[in-house]
Amino acid sequence: MSLNVVNVDLGSRSYDVRIGQGLIAQAGRQIAPLLHRKKVAVITDDTVAARHLMDLAKAFETEGITMTALTIPPGESSKAWEQFARSVEWLLEQKIERRDVVVAFGGGVVGDLVGFASAVLRRGVRFVQIPTTLLAQVDSSVGGKTGINTPQGKNLVGAFHQPSLVLADIDVLSTLAPRDFLAGYGEVVKYGLLGDAAFYDWLEVNAPAMARGDAALRQYAVTRAVEMKAGIVSRDETEEGERALLNLGHTFCHALEKATGYSDRLLHGEGVAIGCALAFELSQRLGLCAQEAPSRVRAHLKAMGMKTDLADISGDLPGPDALLALMGQDKKVIDGKLRFILARGIGEAFVAEDVPPDLVRAVLADALAVRR
Repeated sequence: MSLNVVNVDLGSRSYDVRIGQGLIAQAGRQIAPLLHRKKVAVITDDTVAARHLMDLAKAFETEGITMTALTIPPGESSKAWEQFARSVEWLLEQKIERRDVVVAFGGGVVGDLVGFASAVLRRGVRFVQIPTTLLAQVDSSVGGKTGINTPQGKNLVGAFHQPSLVLADIDVLSTLAPRDFLAGYGEVVKYGLLGDAAFYDWLEVNAPAMARGDAALRQYAVTRAVEMKAGIVSRDETEEGERALLNLGHTFCHALEKATGYSDRLLHGEGVAIGCALAFELSQRLGLCAQEAPSRVRAHLKAMGMKTDLADISGDLPGPDALLALMGQDKKVIDGKLRFILARGIGEAFVAEDVPPDLVRAVLADALAVRR
């Protein structure tokens, strides 16, 4: 299978996203041209380390590159002050200099955390993303958004800090648990819903085989998603306008993640899928799209075996007013007004600046009522 390369065009800070099979084994050769000295510091989590860190170490050793590694606990709870401080202090202990390279080896939690640590270390050191989940490959590893969660909400502390290179190894996706793969698919399908109806059509036909393990289909889907994100990021790096479209489903998702304590009750990609379904429901109630659109979204997500509604989340959830209050902490709030990504149809998303809170509350109340 050939290597696909997508360039993120940001002038002097442009970089490649390389997508293909066997890239972890090639990591030393791929990263070597970036190094001023043959040394890298890798931060990963315990789960990824157990499965893949030895292979990465061999790849660096083959190129004569010294690797040191720090492992952190897996899960969203690590994306917070404690592990952030630990990571920064460890990098300082390794005497990482401004011209060195830090490697984020893991899913979205590791990528966001390590990217933020790299952004603030010595006022900015370079880093490379080697994403090991579908969600990270198609979304969080590309675009330079880094950060951590706080008690007040998700991703409220962070920085824009672009990687120098992204290596998306398709082979590593075969080691994911089915639930984790499908959670990542929540971000894949988002791209079709927000701006590429033809890609969404393709997913409806091909995603089941992709989920079963077809590597060629996986490589195409990751590449198309990255192409869409790279194009948007190159035009709007710091989310002044168009980049906000990438947040389709996320206003609902972030409130639900906070309500479930950033726990395994709801993975991020599952929240995105539910959020997309709710965003299309909200769009339909506003008269923006036909009833067929939210029905089609839910039908596809259900066909993939994914969470589609609040009823699919285990345990108790707050009421509609409490969920609406959690949305008020979202980064997309401007001048105290909720901002949603809504849609006029499949592939036709847009930014809505002032959505009526009463209508959002009604959508949430109806979704919660189904749970009872």
